[in-house]
Amino acid sequence: NEKARKLSLRKIFLRGKIMQTTTKEAELLDSLYKNVKMGSDSIIKLMDKAKGQEFKAALTKQIDGYEKIAQKLRARLCSIGEAAKEENVMVKLWSSIGMAMETMTDSSDSHIAQMVAEGSTMGITDSIKLLREYENTNVSEEALGFAREIIKFEEHNLEIAKSFI
Repeated sequence: NEKARKLSLRKIFLRGKIMQTTTKEAELLDSLYKNVKMGSDSIIKLMDKAKGQEFKAALTKQIDGYEKIAQKLRARLCSIGEAAKEENVMVKLWSSIGMAMETMTDSSDSHIAQMVAEGSTMGITDSIKLLREYENTNVSEEALGFAREIIKFEEHNLEIAKSFI
């Protein structure tokens, strides 16, 4: 009958909308996850070259912050049936090569702090772009909140890094 057909079409339409929302949300959360994992991995690699105890303590605190955010993003992705994905191997490799080259000639805490500041600035910029891209979609406020949290966290990291330059 006509009424049953319309109801069935409405269910299909709603499922499609929900699926589209979930996909958009997964895209945003995945991008944010990759950004914070890249930040964490980069700081871990730079830790070996840091010399001052106060600087190392600041870097350790930053790693902890990244990992706490990453854990929340993993949990949210899992709650919508998605798995957190790391950045691909080539991106990680090029990042490692770039850091090794940067610290080859100058591995002072000041120079490493400058690198951390540049990384935090990239994290801020990337997160703002993602926030702007997804804020007028059906993505949940919780997911958008993660982008805002990362921006605030990276701004704090930038200020700390500047104090060691």
